[in-house]
Amino acid sequence: MKLSPWRSVLSLAILLLFVTPLWSQSSPHVGFVFPAGGRPGSTFEVKIGGQYLDGTTSVQVSGNGVEAKILGQTKPLTQKEINTLRDKLKDLEKKKPKTNADLKEIEEIHQQLAKAAIRPTPVLAEVVTAEITIAANAPPGQRELRLSANTGMSNPLVFDVGQLPEVSQKKELIDPDPEAPKRKGLARFITPREKPHNTAIPVTLPVVLNSQIMPGEVDHYRFPARKGQQLVFIARARALVPYLADAVPGWFQAALTLYDAEGNEVAFSGGFRNQPDPVLAYKVPKDGEYVLEIKDALYRGREDFVYRIEAGELPFVTSIFPLGGPAKTRTTVALEGWNLPQTSVTLEPQDMKPGVLMLSVRNGNLLSNRVPFVVNTLPECFEEEPNNTPETAQRITFPIIVNGRIDRPGDWDVFRFEGRARETIIAEVQAHQLDSPLDSVLKLTDTGGKVLAYNDDWDNKGQGLETHHADSLLRVTLPADGTYYLHLGDAQQHGSSAHAYRLRVSAPRPDFELRVTPCSINARPGSTVAITVYALRKDGFSQDINLFLTYAPADFALTGARIPANQDEVRLTLLVPATVRPKPVHLALEGRALIQGRQVTREATPAEDMLQAFAYHHLVPANDMMVTVSGRARARFPARLLENGPVKIRPGGTALVHFAIPRGASANKIELVLSDPPEGITLKNTVVTNDGAVLQIQADAEKVKPGLKANLIVEAHPEAAKKRGGVGKMSQFALGTLPAVPFEVIRPNR
Repeated sequence: MKLSPWRSVLSLAILLLFVTPLWSQSSPHVGFVFPAGGRPGSTFEVKIGGQYLDGTTSVQVSGNGVEAKILGQTKPLTQKEINTLRDKLKDLEKKKPKTNADLKEIEEIHQQLAKAAIRPTPVLAEVVTAEITIAANAPPGQRELRLSANTGMSNPLVFDVGQLPEVSQKKELIDPDPEAPKRKGLARFITPREKPHNTAIPVTLPVVLNSQIMPGEVDHYRFPARKGQQLVFIARARALVPYLADAVPGWFQAALTLYDAEGNEVAFSGGFRNQPDPVLAYKVPKDGEYVLEIKDALYRGREDFVYRIEAGELPFVTSIFPLGGPAKTRTTVALEGWNLPQTSVTLEPQDMKPGVLMLSVRNGNLLSNRVPFVVNTLPECFEEEPNNTPETAQRITFPIIVNGRIDRPGDWDVFRFEGRARETIIAEVQAHQLDSPLDSVLKLTDTGGKVLAYNDDWDNKGQGLETHHADSLLRVTLPADGTYYLHLGDAQQHGSSAHAYRLRVSAPRPDFELRVTPCSINARPGSTVAITVYALRKDGFSQDINLFLTYAPADFALTGARIPANQDEVRLTLLVPATVRPKPVHLALEGRALIQGRQVTREATPAEDMLQAFAYHHLVPANDMMVTVSGRARARFPARLLENGPVKIRPGGTALVHFAIPRGASANKIELVLSDPPEGITLKNTVVTNDGAVLQIQADAEKVKPGLKANLIVEAHPEAAKKRGGVGKMSQFALGTLPAVPFEVIRPNR
């Protein structure tokens, strides 16, 4: 078949038979919900702010016992609407005499124009009001809230079912400082305007405090307290909205301050150990009134600076030891904290299943915070002092997990083991990721003290809520038979009973975890949509990972469902059935790989790819992966990729990709483009024949090397998109997506 260079444009009617158009506008996106939770047995209103919320039909809250209904929606006035109001206002003000109805309407227009002058953050400008009802028997804990609209389902937001009475400050979107318009630039937003203590909102503990921080704003709450009370204030801000895409540093950095009746600062918290949200504890020295203050550390603020503060004599676990234990073994865990009813908890063998358990304790009717506890299948031991030097090093035989603590500032724990030449070992610390304040450092030395390997921080992409990866990991091939020493300390020279760790020393144990994005998928019936699966490879595992739908109706299917060897991610496509689904569909994926002769299966965790401070991406785990299939069907016969295996292409060469499609004709034209292809891979030509479509893929010899394996995602855009987007640019809205095209770059002589 001869490809004509000018045949890079396909007829729209033909393509629409095998490519279903995506949404004509973006899917709904939510940026905040306020208040971000409530108490069982209550009914209350919430404001949900975001973008593209037209046609919102329902609110979905995960779990049992929470129901919601839509009450209304507001959007900022357009310039045309503002101009119309101004014209009407002029006419009314000229009118003589004015009736009472005229005067009332004039006042209403003034209020509307005043609100319109304060422009909300664009990505948060649309607000849906909903009524939430939480059943009296609804279990407490963190849920996920999504909006459903005509264009699909939104991303999830955190929504808490609490256990205390709730107080919510309702605030209008107004300029918090009357003098702010007179200032210029950043000064308008960063000048604080603190409220006098005598205007603080009176509350009674225990309580959950809900509000939003606007620019320069500081909130105060006044309450009585008795001598001897151990008060705990637990703020949730980043826990509700982890990352802000369009703000620096990319989150609400809450700070808590406690004052006594005379206005003296008696306690402060800008964070709790390695947690980004503050927790403040204070033992009351005398009866009296106290004031709690919350603000952003930089005096920033906007609608999504939402917070919840649990306040009262609350049970709170500050640390545990050990941080984990062996599977199927009765284990006692020591507890430290405030207002705890016990100093330890015992886990029975049936509770000790491999993975991460979340531990908590109950004090009366109140449940404490939950802390992670790891269960593993390797042998375990405890660190034994003294072991601060090579001379007093604790002897270990791997594989082993050592449970220990850097229990004082400047402490080092040293472990001695025998190794063989060319033997590979892994030394891995789990501490920071398990809520320990330890910022670990690992180094390996020989008997002469020579440092063979050193690591401070290891970037663990599986920790999506972390921006400071403080745990350490070493992978070392030993140079000779002999004795070796592992040294473990704190990078900041800190130490305490809370600075606990788990140190794994073993041969490599290849494994992997999976993340899949997005966790909310919106599609027309019969369409193909692109998703991304990330592989978090461990201990040198590098082989292929095959992907499968494990929880889905039979008419959903994957194309390009393999993460190639040595690759950390793959974009693939999900085929959606041609029938509308009345409710969102839950999906689940898993990956299977052959590791050391046995098949290993790992479930893919749904996640949101969240942008922080304009640049950094984080995979934030979610509870569910959900798909909405709605709208008028446009495709009954999706395209079918005819290649049985990966398309082979040589550096500097081209390859053909064939699709089977039904026949059709139209004068309307579209453009096919590759969506985020690997560097050096381009779409040279496309052509339609009587029995299908052919794409000609080209590989740049200077940029593409043999061994590259991936999927190509092909999107259809209107031909006019380049005119709208500028030279070489396409419109942001694709008409549709073809099934993923697996390809492989091969050596020239193959």
